[in-house]
Amino acid sequence: MISRRSLAFVMSLAVAVPLLCVPAHAAPRNAIKMFDTDNDSTLDLAEVKKAASALFAKLDPDRDGTLDARELRGRLTAKELAAADPDRDGTLTLDEYLSVVEQRFNAANPDKDGTLDAKELKSRAGQALLRLLQ
Repeated sequence: MISRRSLAFVMSLAVAVPLLCVPAHAAPRNAIKMFDTDNDSTLDLAEVKKAASALFAKLDPDRDGTLDARELRGRLTAKELAAADPDRDGTLTLDEYLSVVEQRFNAANPDKDGTLDAKELKSRAGQALLRLLQ
């Protein structure tokens, strides 16, 4: 029988090991490499929306044109989903999803220059945006 202490240790490893495998600074840089179509080392709103649209299609296996909480796979909390769902049908259309993406892009862009660099993507707002792209 496994003790609670051992179980807690194993659970902490399950969380910590994946985080240790990818440096915190790598995720924003990898996102820029993946989505930066004009190779300027930043992401603009068009590039972000293109990546979000591609992910939306991938997350919509039933091809009904909407994402429900299950299909979103934790990318939005129940509260965030409700706020992003103006028709209150429990799903997001592509336009509704892209609206959330644009809001998060703007939140991650405090200097309002229209682009996000690696530093901005490392911020809490930048990380929230990346969850909607990957």
